[in-house]
Amino acid sequence: MQKIVILDYGMGNLHSVASALQKVAPGDEVVLATTPEQAEGADRLIVPGVGAIRDCMEGFIRPGFVPLLNRCIETGMPVLGICVGMQIMMARSEENNGVDCLDIFPQPVKFFGTDLKENGERLKVPHMGWNQVQQKIDHPMWRDIENGSRFYFVHSYYVPAENNDALAGETEYGVRIAAAVARENIFSTQFHPEKSADAGLQLLKNFVDWNGQY
Repeated sequence: MQKIVILDYGMGNLHSVASALQKVAPGDEVVLATTPEQAEGADRLIVPGVGAIRDCMEGFIRPGFVPLLNRCIETGMPVLGICVGMQIMMARSEENNGVDCLDIFPQPVKFFGTDLKENGERLKVPHMGWNQVQQKIDHPMWRDIENGSRFYFVHSYYVPAENNDALAGETEYGVRIAAAVARENIFSTQFHPEKSADAGLQLLKNFVDWNGQY
């Protein structure tokens, strides 16, 4: 039995993530941890997140999750970031007049803007809905997921795909978006796998099976 820890720092409904994990890994223990102590003995770590980046960063720092995350990364534990959980791993976000993030990945987080267009038509922000994701690297997290599969997105800020050497998956919404980034034992997605039907469940199953290497 594995212990899969989801960090609960007050940002978002985590029960849908836990429920999806229990579906793909019924024999494993899924824990919602509000303190680093509750994450002890973890085999895998998930960093979710929904909401404003400043609140997310404050909520993540306050209980001592930054040293915990750094230790997990250093020891090679598989780590999955989801939505704002991916964005807090970047260098800096334009949200809330600029917020420094964890700088695990050196990329910025940018606002879509108020005049986002595609084929001459104005696009709504936040970006909400299903987008095709093009896989940019051969990674165990993409196992048994067809290239171009659709995943569910909800966000007003994005990590650019351009000049991104960690790019693992890409989509477009007026601009080229990093749908997923990867480095060593970290894989993070802008989309919500727990809300992405069969493709999302497969990605979570792949995370449960992944040894943290590629």
